[in-house]
Amino acid sequence: MAKNKSKVEIYIENTGQRISVNQGTSLLEVANNQNFGLKFPILGAFVNNELEELGYQLYNPKNIRYIDILHIDGMRMYTRSVLFLLYKAVHDLYPGKTLKIEHAVSKGLYCEFEEKDGITTFEMTNALLKRMNELVEENIAFERKEIMLDEAIEIFEKNKYLEKARLFQHRKKLYVTIYKLDGIYDYFYGHLVPSTAYLKLFDLEKYYDGMLLLMPQTNNPTKIQIKELQPKLFEIFQEYKTWGEILKLETIGSINQAVKDGRTTEIIQLAEALHEKKVAQIADNIHKKKDKLRLILISGPSSSGKTTFAKRLCIQLKVLGLKTRPISLDNYFVNREDTPRDEHGEYDFESLQAIDIALLNDHLIRLLNGEEIEIPKFSFEKGLRYFDGTKICMEENELILLEGIHALNPQLTPQIRNAQKYKIYVSALTQVGIDRRNRIPTTDNRLLRRIIRDYRYRGYSALETLKRWPSVRRGEELHIFPFQEEADVMFNSALMFELGILKKFALPLLQEIFENEREYAEARRLLKFLSYFESIDYENVPPTSILREFLGGSSFKY
Repeated sequence: MAKNKSKVEIYIENTGQRISVNQGTSLLEVANNQNFGLKFPILGAFVNNELEELGYQLYNPKNIRYIDILHIDGMRMYTRSVLFLLYKAVHDLYPGKTLKIEHAVSKGLYCEFEEKDGITTFEMTNALLKRMNELVEENIAFERKEIMLDEAIEIFEKNKYLEKARLFQHRKKLYVTIYKLDGIYDYFYGHLVPSTAYLKLFDLEKYYDGMLLLMPQTNNPTKIQIKELQPKLFEIFQEYKTWGEILKLETIGSINQAVKDGRTTEIIQLAEALHEKKVAQIADNIHKKKDKLRLILISGPSSSGKTTFAKRLCIQLKVLGLKTRPISLDNYFVNREDTPRDEHGEYDFESLQAIDIALLNDHLIRLLNGEEIEIPKFSFEKGLRYFDGTKICMEENELILLEGIHALNPQLTPQIRNAQKYKIYVSALTQVGIDRRNRIPTTDNRLLRRIIRDYRYRGYSALETLKRWPSVRRGEELHIFPFQEEADVMFNSALMFELGILKKFALPLLQEIFENEREYAEARRLLKFLSYFESIDYENVPPTSILREFLGGSSFKY
């Protein structure tokens, strides 16, 4: 007589239900027998606030929260899986070619073949898209396998994934998890969906010399992202890509090896020299137009290093005989009672209407006309604007420098002629890849910077920063990114060595987040990401570095 299987009780957060299932039941089996009210197919689940795939089996009581593509981790799972689909299509149709994922741009992922003759044609792009759709129809499982590290390295070397093999040589683990798709092996830095049949929506378009892989829209996954031409952003990415290729520092593995070889100081010096050269070039461009310009506008997303960049630019301009008059947008906030609210009824401090645009423009015009103004101040504690008698006026050869998230929005300074403005966009556009097939999201670079800065200078824990981050990102999508291409020039504030330094500061902060918090999964993801980096000593980072804005030890006053 068959013995009854033991039962295990699980709590489903989506519905508030407690149900009993047989030990060994998978998350997918539970999902198939329940209705959780999600709008789209279930892709994964948080088990005790740690992300797991649907193949995860239940043996002990657990809290479970299922997610679909509307959740950021669901979208990440979907995107990784589509990338594997693309690699498989390349293997099937162009087995001698190596595809590299370069960066996120124009609402998609730009990828190109590494070979010198690797310009992708329209015919190749269409053939790959057709093959990807065929693989979706075949409903092939993404097989997850746990194997010994040495065996994984051997597989990577055999398949010529040399950068991946090099990265794994620095791992201090016995076993790793790899994936198999119809005979093709690969490693991804996160989870995948169960099978190709889950990947119903994506597109692949010819783009420059390569291709643009487009995913479903974040807020409406029934539609594919609409490509936006971003030539300036694309150009800055390509510039740093070329520089990384010249130095042979394109991936984490290559940087780790350079650190092992004792080249840390050299890498820091090279990266900082590149920054200084770019700042000086921007100052030279401003100087050439000095007779026409009156206003320098600097914008960029959170933790992009705008403040330090602005200070370094002012020094370079002073070398050229130009003075700057910094004006903070924070001083032009409307009173708290006049601040607009978002759809949840919360104050929306990142809305353009949170700024007194009329007063700002009145003051700018009067300053440019040689008049004296009394500059306002703003008390964040009381939520009130006040005046303390501080008056300013413009000197000869002086430019106004205005820094803030709305700086590139034409609606901020409508009364100033465009020809009188010089617009700069600053962001940490991380160009180093995890390996040649997995990019590092630029948002992760900025998030780690912010976690460290918030803890050191604002008294916020990593947990509090992670809780605020989705709201910050929404504000960037609404108020910053749409105006990137308005810039006259873009400055990439990312430093190729910085993640090895940020690791030391971020690890203890992230380790303080425990599994009873929803942000535990994100903390675990970032901890795993940082584990791939060799630690780098920050002592050789110069006091003028943008990184010092977050770590401390800067020679600038903030």
